[in-house]
Amino acid sequence: MNLLIKNARIVDYSQDFIGDIYIENGKIKEVGLDINIEEVDLIDAKGLTLMPSFIDTHAHFREPGLTYKEDIESGSKAALRGGYTGVCLMANTKPICSSKEILEEVRNREEELNLIDLHQCISVTKGFNGKDISHLDDFSNDNKVKAISDDGVGVMDSDVMYKAMLKAKKYDWIIMSHAEDHKFSHIDMRIAENIMTLRDIYLAKETGARLHMCHVSTKEAVGYIREAKKQFNNITCEVTPHHIYLTKDISNYRVNPPIREKDDASEIINAIKDGIIDCIGTDHAPHTEEDKEKGAPGMVGIETSFSICYTRLVKSGAITLNKLSEIMSTNGANILGMNKGRITPGVEGDIVLLDLDKNIVVNSSDFHSKGKNTPFEGMEFYGEVQMTIKEGRILYKK
Repeated sequence: MNLLIKNARIVDYSQDFIGDIYIENGKIKEVGLDINIEEVDLIDAKGLTLMPSFIDTHAHFREPGLTYKEDIESGSKAALRGGYTGVCLMANTKPICSSKEILEEVRNREEELNLIDLHQCISVTKGFNGKDISHLDDFSNDNKVKAISDDGVGVMDSDVMYKAMLKAKKYDWIIMSHAEDHKFSHIDMRIAENIMTLRDIYLAKETGARLHMCHVSTKEAVGYIREAKKQFNNITCEVTPHHIYLTKDISNYRVNPPIREKDDASEIINAIKDGIIDCIGTDHAPHTEEDKEKGAPGMVGIETSFSICYTRLVKSGAITLNKLSEIMSTNGANILGMNKGRITPGVEGDIVLLDLDKNIVVNSSDFHSKGKNTPFEGMEFYGEVQMTIKEGRILYKK
């Protein structure tokens, strides 16, 4: 599809100006001023901000096996409503994504729907058993595999994690770490995260594997990553919108890792300013009301992510809109090897149109996700997604 968008405020990691963008055959063909193309679909975006679509490095779409919570279709539609066209899915499906059969099931569903681009993680250990990594060799020739993770449980055995990192290094995969030492989970979740963060950083240093620290939430873990990045360049990390915005004094909503203290949120924001935090991962985790009542940790986040981050980070003056684009689009695309995240010719025509002045009130009944589990119900934020465009196709419109 060929599409011309005119008069938008165009913002990505490196630019901010009023202009036009032309998408041809699914890719950005031209960016500039006063572009005129005949016989093309036209959008007048005057008053709106155009940014690269967002990339989520961490989400759970629950298919296969747990589709009463979410499925790939509902998750993809929720992503589009939130301005996302690229999502990395964790391996805690049912069965766990440890086999080619489960991986192909997800890929076939993605292709059938033709909505957003998905990267499905492979589990680090077979069936999350914590010991066996023999299945990883089955994916050695699959160049679509980008990342492996035991997110939700983590890898407790240090020897297993070391060997898994060697495999990841060999096959050029990212190993995504859920940093939680279960020996301390019922004692102190801060200690649990900090100890495992230190371990995985050290193992990444020794093996040279690309390590991505998921949902970093403590000021100490941020400090360890800050110091590690001074020494070597194979570590990236993400933070969630809820760990940026919520603190224990205003919310006790159950997520894992838990909502932290004000000092932790402040240090996360400082690290974003300093370029230590690479990207936003929503940790979108849909649950039924019954499962939440039983204590299931997690919240939906992919539809509220931009508004929360924009309000907390940009409206407050902490960072620029360019920086927000970098951590919500550019860096995630780079980590996952996606040709997105920038507004420049040759990049896929995946963009989002936003009304930054729009004040919204979170209403979970409006969510496209099956999950309604959010601590942000009734809260007000700025910035609303008006349209999400994938390769020149308008797939969501307010």
